[in-house]
Amino acid sequence: MKVLIVGSGGREHAIAWKVAQSPKVDKIYCAPGNAGIEEYAECVAIGAMEFDKLVSFAKEKKIDLTIVGMDDPLVGGITDSFEEAGLRVFGPRKNAAVLEGSKAFSKDLMKKYNIPTAAYENFDSAEEAIKYLETTDYPIVLKADGLALGKGVLICSTFEEAKEGVKSIMLDKQFGNAGNRLVIEEFMTGREVSVLSFVDGKTIKTMTSAQDHKRAKDGDKGLNTGGMGTFSPSPFYTEEVDEFCNKYIYQATVDAMAKEGREYKGIIFFGLMLTDKGPKVLEYNARFGDPEAQVVLPRMKNDIIDVIEACIDGNLNTINLQFEDNAAVCVVLASDGYPVSYEKGFVINGLENFKNKDGYYVFHAGSKRTDEGIVTNGGRVLGVTAKGSTLQEARKNAYEAVKWIDFENKYMRNDIGKAIDEA
Repeated sequence: MKVLIVGSGGREHAIAWKVAQSPKVDKIYCAPGNAGIEEYAECVAIGAMEFDKLVSFAKEKKIDLTIVGMDDPLVGGITDSFEEAGLRVFGPRKNAAVLEGSKAFSKDLMKKYNIPTAAYENFDSAEEAIKYLETTDYPIVLKADGLALGKGVLICSTFEEAKEGVKSIMLDKQFGNAGNRLVIEEFMTGREVSVLSFVDGKTIKTMTSAQDHKRAKDGDKGLNTGGMGTFSPSPFYTEEVDEFCNKYIYQATVDAMAKEGREYKGIIFFGLMLTDKGPKVLEYNARFGDPEAQVVLPRMKNDIIDVIEACIDGNLNTINLQFEDNAAVCVVLASDGYPVSYEKGFVINGLENFKNKDGYYVFHAGSKRTDEGIVTNGGRVLGVTAKGSTLQEARKNAYEAVKWIDFENKYMRNDIGKAIDEA
C-alpha cells in the first residue's frame, strides 16, 4: 500500500512514524514534510493547500490512501477534491470540517443540540461586540471565528482590555480573515483535557486523554501558542467524566452533525473544560492535535491503517481501540521569541541521541535539511516525547531527553506536566 500524508509539522511526523509501523504499508510520501519525516517518507515539494497538484501526484503515484493532518486543507475542502477524483482519503469533508473552521457554527450547533458548552454570543460588527462587552462580567473570552493556528483566543480581565481585543481581532485583523466574525464567551474555570477520537459517520471511538499547555511561558503565562507540551493520560479525566462525555458530548456531536446533513468521517478533537458544573466543550478540532498526537499515538496499540480504513468504510464498530497502560510526556523545543518573532536557520545538534532509544522520540515540527545539516525552520522546532510507567516517570524522562538536543535560540517551558503532582 502507498500512503500520502499531507502536512509538515510534529503531528504529521507522529502520523508518519505510526503509519510506518503498519505491515500493510510499502511506501510513504509526505507533502511537503520536514527533515524528520524524511526518515519514514519521501517528502514532496507540494504545499498542503495545492489541491490540484496533490490530486495529480496521488494519481501519478497510484496512492492508495491519503491522510490529511492539517486543519487549513480540511476546512478548504481537500477531502472533497480527492473524493471527486476517485481517490481514497481520510479527513472530514468541507461541510463537516466547518466544526473547526467556524467557532460560531460549532457554538450554534452545541446550543441547538444541548451539548454542554460555555454561554456565548456571535458578532459580525466590532461596534456591536464592544457594546455587548459593556454589559458582561469579567474575565471574558474573545475568539476569532476562523482558523488562527491555535492562537486566536484572548482572555480579557477588564472592559478596556476586551475593547482593545475586539479592535485587534476585528479591525486590525491580527489573525487575518479569521477575525471577520467574533465569538464572545463566558470564562470557564477548571482543568482542560483533550480527547481525540476516530469517527466513521455514525460510530465514535475515543482515544486516550491528554492535556496540552497552550501558553508560551511557565505558569501558564504569556501568549497563546500552538502548544508547548502535553502529557497523556490526564489523571483528571476519570471514569465518571468519561461516562458523562460519552453520553452528552461525544456521540451527541456525531449525531448532531449527521442530523445537519454533515456526515463526519475523520478525527474529532474535543477540547474540554472540567468545570465544577461538569465537563463542557471548549472547542472542536477536525484533526489530530499538535502536540497531542505526539503523546497519544506512541501509546496506541492498534495498526493505525486498520482504524483509518474502518472510518472510511463505515465499520469503526468492529475496531477495539487499545492503548498501552503507561504514560507519555512531550516537551516542545521552540525558537526563543515564539509565537511573535524568532530567528531560523540554526543547526540542530544531538538528534542522533534518539536512535534505538526505546520509549524516547523526537518529532520534528519546524526543521529543514541544508548543506550544514538539519536546521531550525519554525517557531516550534521539535517535540521531545518520552514514555514511562507513570506520568511522573514519563515527565522525568522527557526532561532528561531535552538535554540531548541543542540549538542556538532553544526555548522550552520547564513545567510541562507539573499539574500531574496535584492529581
